[in-house]
Amino acid sequence: MLKSIKLFAIVSLAAALLGLGGYASASADSAKSGGPVKVVYHVNDSADAVDALRNASNHLDADPTAKITFVTHSKGIDFLLEGAADKNGNPYNIGVEKLMEKGVTFDVCQVTLTRRKIDPKTLLSGTKLVPSGVAEVARLQAKEGYVYLKP
Repeated sequence: MLKSIKLFAIVSLAAALLGLGGYASASADSAKSGGPVKVVYHVNDSADAVDALRNASNHLDADPTAKITFVTHSKGIDFLLEGAADKNGNPYNIGVEKLMEKGVTFDVCQVTLTRRKIDPKTLLSGTKLVPSGVAEVARLQAKEGYVYLKP
């Protein structure tokens, strides 16, 4: 009985290792495909917006082909409102517009706007509404192959 348990454990371990090897190969193959790295920057507090915008700019300096999407919800949408400025009085729209010129997209949670009674017309031009910020983060990761970054 003990021999059969040991044999089962060894066979199970071997099967698991072979399965992981196949996964690693699939991941390596997709990395070699030559497509751009796709990244979702998740912002749920505008206190993180200065760092997030700087990180994305640095990211594009290092990899100009990267496809970057900001997904914002809760207090994270505030930096995308017209007239918003950081704690030093610097307007956010300048950094946002520079990133948009490089192809970065900015998604805003409709649930947040509704809950906080914010008129979508007060959002910076070029932003996009999504039904739910958290659902969009999950969708981008699960369905579109985006890497998750939280500044």
